[in-house]
Amino acid sequence: MKKPAYLPLVLLLALSVLGVLMPAVPKTIVTEGLDTGDTAWMLVATALVLLMTPGLAYFYGGMVNNKNVISTMLQSFIAMGVISVLWVTVGFSLAFGESIGGFVGNPMTFFMFNGVLDGKPWELAATIPLVVFAFFQLKFAVITPALITGSMAERINFRSYVLFMILFSIFVYAPLAHWTWHPQGFLFNLGVLDFAGGTVVHMSAGWAALAGAIYLKRRKSHVGAEFFPPANIPFVLLGTGLLWFGWFGFNAGSAVGASALAASAFATTNTAAAAAGLAWVLFDAAKGKKVSALGFCIGAVVGLVAITPAAGFVTVPTSIFIGTVAAIISNFVAHLRTKSTLDDTLDVFPCHGVGGMVGMLMTGIFASKGVNAAVADEGLAFGETKLFLTHLLALVLVSAFAFGMSYLLLVVTNAIEPLRVKEDDEKVGLDVSQHDEFLIDA
Repeated sequence: MKKPAYLPLVLLLALSVLGVLMPAVPKTIVTEGLDTGDTAWMLVATALVLLMTPGLAYFYGGMVNNKNVISTMLQSFIAMGVISVLWVTVGFSLAFGESIGGFVGNPMTFFMFNGVLDGKPWELAATIPLVVFAFFQLKFAVITPALITGSMAERINFRSYVLFMILFSIFVYAPLAHWTWHPQGFLFNLGVLDFAGGTVVHMSAGWAALAGAIYLKRRKSHVGAEFFPPANIPFVLLGTGLLWFGWFGFNAGSAVGASALAASAFATTNTAAAAAGLAWVLFDAAKGKKVSALGFCIGAVVGLVAITPAAGFVTVPTSIFIGTVAAIISNFVAHLRTKSTLDDTLDVFPCHGVGGMVGMLMTGIFASKGVNAAVADEGLAFGETKLFLTHLLALVLVSAFAFGMSYLLLVVTNAIEPLRVKEDDEKVGLDVSQHDEFLIDA
């Protein structure tokens, strides 16, 4: 039996009391300029994005060994609880509050959601209530730390993961969201385009995953070159379906309205995923491998990742190219990873980190004013270089920040609570050692 841990419960009780003392009762709810159609679509899109996190749980859970399925899935589900409370308390303020130098929001702007229910609509989402925008953005904040878990699966201490997730959300995710999506954010003002989170979500998660894989070092089974088959391929298929379905909210919802732009983003999202799934298995076949369900699923997710920053800026035919190229590059990097000593359990960096970077560069190449009038400088394919060079600069800055800060936070977390489970706990599996739960057929 693990030693009792009272502090987390005390903190939650303190926040609960603070919620009573600071209930953020609205004065006059703003309705002027709101559009019911846009609001309805964004409520649906918000729910779709939330569905992605359980989808990720099934996607990851099906790929690990059967003694780590529950622990891996719980790492995604717990994010829905922890980040939701953190977002209402201070996360939304840090990401979208009054800008402090273009780097982070004032934590007091919307502290405990003060001024959200009765606040003016977000200036870049003027036809929906501020609270809808806030909760749409919450779902992005939820899935980002959950994505990281795949690189550290089968060896991370659950308590340490929760602490790291909180620190990552405050010190990595929120600043990146502010830089990229706040009108005063410094990347926003440089002209960086990130329609739905290729930089903010996937690159940050990918680089944090790489930092985690390096810091936690290799699993004992990885060192011993032991092969454990995926626990449940049908789980992976189900997870992929849920992710693909939810991604329509992720990307089309980022148009923040029921508009032609949302329809365009919807179309590019589906097309890139389809092309990437095919490209992954065909690339495998070209290397002499059999077409696999796992391969198609991983490829489709890579396509979804790569199209995310570009979804509302590129044409539908272009999305075929983006999905295909991203899948081939990620497949190649994943293959290189297997030849190295890096133990990124579920290839989070090759898929999300590399996929996000490919998508960011593709946006700099193919972004078009014809698709989205908000594009100030068109991509390299249209004869302009400024956007592409800006994206190259942003790629370097974001990569260095996300990796460096994540590694530092891993060090801090480990100093407070050891990040890695004991060898005996790893051997018996995290389902039992961390949660006293197990699959019936384990």
